[in-house]
Amino acid sequence: MFETVLVANRGEIAVRVIRTLRALGVRSVAVFSDADADARHVREADTAVRIGPAPAAESYLSVERLLEAAARTGAQAVHPGYGFLAENASFARACADAGLVFIGPPADAIALMGDKIRAKETVKAAGVPVVPGSSGSGLTDAQLAEAAREIGMPVLLKPSAGGGGKGMRLVRDTSALGEEIAAARREARASFGDDTLLVERWVDRPRHIEIQVLADGHGNVVHLGERECSLQRRHQKIIEEAPSVLLDAGTRAAMGEAAVQAARSCGYEGAGTVEFIVPGSDPSSYYFMEMNTRLQVEHPVTELVTGLDLVEWQLRVAAGERLPYGQEDITLTGHAVEARICAEDPARGFLPSGGTVLALHEPQGDGVRTDSGLSEGTEVGSLYDPMLSKVIAYGPDRASALRKLRAALAETVTLGVPTNAGFLRRLLAHPAVVAGDLDTGLVEREAEELLSGSGDVPEEVYDAAAAVRLSSLAPAEGGWTDPFSVPSGWRLGGEPAPVVFHLRAPGLEPVAHRPRGTSTVTPGRVSVTLDGVRHTFHRAGDWLGREGDAWHVRDHDPVAASLTGAAHAGVDSLTAPMPGTVTVVKVAVGDEVTAGQSLLVVEAMKMEHVISAPHAGTVSELDVTPGTTVAMDQVLAVITPYEETTPYEETT
Repeated sequence: MFETVLVANRGEIAVRVIRTLRALGVRSVAVFSDADADARHVREADTAVRIGPAPAAESYLSVERLLEAAARTGAQAVHPGYGFLAENASFARACADAGLVFIGPPADAIALMGDKIRAKETVKAAGVPVVPGSSGSGLTDAQLAEAAREIGMPVLLKPSAGGGGKGMRLVRDTSALGEEIAAARREARASFGDDTLLVERWVDRPRHIEIQVLADGHGNVVHLGERECSLQRRHQKIIEEAPSVLLDAGTRAAMGEAAVQAARSCGYEGAGTVEFIVPGSDPSSYYFMEMNTRLQVEHPVTELVTGLDLVEWQLRVAAGERLPYGQEDITLTGHAVEARICAEDPARGFLPSGGTVLALHEPQGDGVRTDSGLSEGTEVGSLYDPMLSKVIAYGPDRASALRKLRAALAETVTLGVPTNAGFLRRLLAHPAVVAGDLDTGLVEREAEELLSGSGDVPEEVYDAAAAVRLSSLAPAEGGWTDPFSVPSGWRLGGEPAPVVFHLRAPGLEPVAHRPRGTSTVTPGRVSVTLDGVRHTFHRAGDWLGREGDAWHVRDHDPVAASLTGAAHAGVDSLTAPMPGTVTVVKVAVGDEVTAGQSLLVVEAMKMEHVISAPHAGTVSELDVTPGTTVAMDQVLAVITPYEETTPYEETT
């Protein structure tokens, strides 16, 4: 076993790898950018090395700086985690050239399976069924469009390099192919540095099933069962579970053997995942999609049902050990489900969010595990992937695992940074999810119902905010407070008058709220009893949280607001929907535009958001250029509408 391992990553996966290194008695080396100087993975490692400024291209994606850090700390091996350089064949080769062991598959296997076009051809030759699609690499936009028409709509555009749903576009109308191909290329280039695309037939109502494989350097390959990853949004997995309710023992064995053959076909070593698309109506008709040549985000569910530590076996295989078990020794016990907690705001269309983590509670124990890179005080920005943590629940059966996960999400508190925790809790209670009737389009179809009311602020939240405000004005113990500054409702010779608090939550109009309930305020908590029901919230600053949901409710001074209201953006203004970077500007001042025309693209956390014209008119102001960093709600441009004219004009 190695003495020292450098973890070439950040966040929750770096913390996860460091945990296993500590358990094995291996010294861990963390790396960090300026943005992560006080991050949790830095504090938990035995040694930490600064590798550059905040932008990933100058830090976590710099092969040179990572190798320098390994040399300075005497590391013998490098664990890449997932994301960044985890599936970069050049990095794996550079590690080998520097005398370091890359804890992952051989560089040639990464290169082969990282090229989705070559990967499909290779596994097809090994007898693994593949999704019908385009053939050949380096296709032009016109060739991609022609291949799509030959395959038949709908089709899926996919980057040949990379994964994780980045750059994937579902196209149902041939007239949209040109614009969607251009957008997919932009996202692929931004995410992977390679804009090569392929096109595949889209399987309606598909299920996404993946098989975990483990291979050593002595020719032994086993699979560790499947994971169901059908609950996705924008082609990104958000809930994963093991095993799948779809597969019977025969299908599981057949898909497992296909995955083993796919791994053998590329000379694979270490932990990897073979992903399949499966028609829900016919599980026996499965198609290879791609192979992820790294540890997967969802690996904890496999660990819980097999009892194996996959990071440990990555290390042991990389150190040259043989797998001590065969396929017949692998058993799946119980059920595990994972939820990905991301910095995004469901009430605002799942746009990336950010901020400072003011209060944090992450459930652990009794069949619940949280893998996280967070701590109180963590600054969440738009430079890196939005995933913050993962909450995983294990039970003897699927129903108990789902129940535990819903309860764990209700306990999850990340005040100061809006997350999707509450949305995931509601999703896990959806009848189709509970019944196991899943497909990759379920979340999109049910989004409106799942989001219904999520942007509203319940009355008890306003009551709690008012209680916090009142407690802050209460006389200090042993001190004196001007009684006329305390909104107690006291009046001379009569019953107290109703007290009204002016409160505002982001995105909503201010309210004049009169509390109806009774409240108790303590440090970090506030409880409100309303209509006989007691509601308890975590609190930090202006933030209140309950059952995975969080609200930012602050005092609203109507006088001050009226004085500053003129400065607020109007209906003609285009504002940034999220903090990020402007990547595309399609217009200039003076241009005439039509309603709905795409004008700008803002990117944050590798997600593009198109800014369109609210109405026809003229671009009268344009305050950004490609590369401009913008804050949420910052004005980007102003579209002045055409002047209305009367239908008939008098002439003389």
